Amino acid sequence: MAKQYRNQEFIDQIIKRIEEIRLHKGIVQEDIVERTGFTQKQVWLMLTGKSNFAISHLEALAHALEVHPKELMDFNFDQVKHPPTRKERKGK
Repeated sequence: MAKQYRNQEFIDQIIKRIEEIRLHKGIVQEDIVERTGFTQKQVWLMLTGKSNFAISHLEALAHALEVHPKELMDFNFDQVKHPPTRKERKGK
């Protein structure tokens, strides 16, 4: 079985943005529980970065915070430079 991909630094950046927005709006974890239907434990796992949560969870968190999902990913991100694609290597 393949190892699950997990970039903790990326997750931490999203969590930091969620925390900034949450504190700015005065939204507490219990509000997120009520607004998403997640359990307190699920919210805690997500907001502490212990959960590699799904995109649908990110959407639910954005709705709970009353922001567009892109706001949760508004931070500097180093883009990895990959070698040329197969098509580029073949000159097509």
